[in-house]
Amino acid sequence: MPVNPVVHIVDDDEAVRQSLAFMLGSAGFPVRLYESAQLFLEAVDPMQCGCLITDVRMPDMTGIELLGRIKDKIPFLPAIVITGHGDIPLAVEAMKAGAVDFIEKPFDEEVLLKAVEAALERATGEGADQMQEVLSRLASLSERERQVLEGLVAGQANKVIAAAYGISPRTVEVYRANVMSKMQANSLPDLVRMALLAHIGPPAGASE
Repeated sequence: MPVNPVVHIVDDDEAVRQSLAFMLGSAGFPVRLYESAQLFLEAVDPMQCGCLITDVRMPDMTGIELLGRIKDKIPFLPAIVITGHGDIPLAVEAMKAGAVDFIEKPFDEEVLLKAVEAALERATGEGADQMQEVLSRLASLSERERQVLEGLVAGQANKVIAAAYGISPRTVEVYRANVMSKMQANSLPDLVRMALLAHIGPPAGASE
């Protein structure tokens, strides 16, 4: 993990900024706060190590648009996207834009801290072992379980996945439970995070 990493927090909601700052500061992470994506871009030092936490929905410049901007300015800064909407397809879009993780509001302290630690490890290449473990779990999935996983990443409901493969919604529930177990996922967002980190995307032509 980098020495004295700075966690940059970009959110237009002051209460959220202060809550994150308190949580991370209590865990020993130096933090810097920005009320907009533009202020972050103007102030950040490209040579400074650390990670970024940005809200996905902000006025003027969204978190996803910000990710597109930092690809050129700070290509090695890992970004975590936060959302209050539980919007899996939006989180997929954010991770395709370069985010390494996404977290739903309200924040669970342990989940947030682990996400920040993982982002910092990723920045220094220390996350290779974790990625290998995820790939190993993916390899244990059957073909149908893999298809169900891809549907979940696309944000599809069980009935939509069932129709696509000519099986019942109840059968999809069984496959979904198997996938959660084999991937050792604690929640659907946790499962989607692992899939996206391993570059598992929705099937071609997938839609709601």
